[in-house]
Amino acid sequence: MLDFLLVIVLAICLYTDILYKKIYNIILLPAAATALSFNCYIYGLEGGITSLKGLLIGTALLLIPFMFGGIGAGDVKLLGVIGAFKGPEFVWMTFIAAAVIGGIIALLVMIKSGQLKLRLKAVWFTFLSLFGIMPKVNLFSTIQSKGSYQTFPYGIAITAGTAAAYILR
Repeated sequence: MLDFLLVIVLAICLYTDILYKKIYNIILLPAAATALSFNCYIYGLEGGITSLKGLLIGTALLLIPFMFGGIGAGDVKLLGVIGAFKGPEFVWMTFIAAAVIGGIIALLVMIKSGQLKLRLKAVWFTFLSLFGIMPKVNLFSTIQSKGSYQTFPYGIAITAGTAAAYILR
């Protein structure tokens, strides 16, 4: 039952993320409450604690990328909801799989938009400036100001990462 509900939540969130570039709280908050409640009901207090740990760990894993503007708040909450449904170990596997899949998608987007060389150059110069080898250069603002700055809905990577975690599990 919980797996079926999670699949429905993921399908709705994937749809809205692709179509509107938003993952809505009206889906996520009831899903989190349902996951916590069902896990408590089915597995007792221990299930509720495991579900709560999954929620907190899933949310914490994406806080830093969110704080740097790399992903949206809906993505953070979606990973937390996955943790609430499936627990800490599963959400960790989902996070790793989503990071790999997201990296591959990002690479493809950069290649398609012609931004790969400029972005790699920006990363390299940033790395060198961290060690004082060269003065600080902000090439990322140049990339963004060109207007061809490409993004993709990270809900795609999270959904695919969840599917990969199911398969690998």
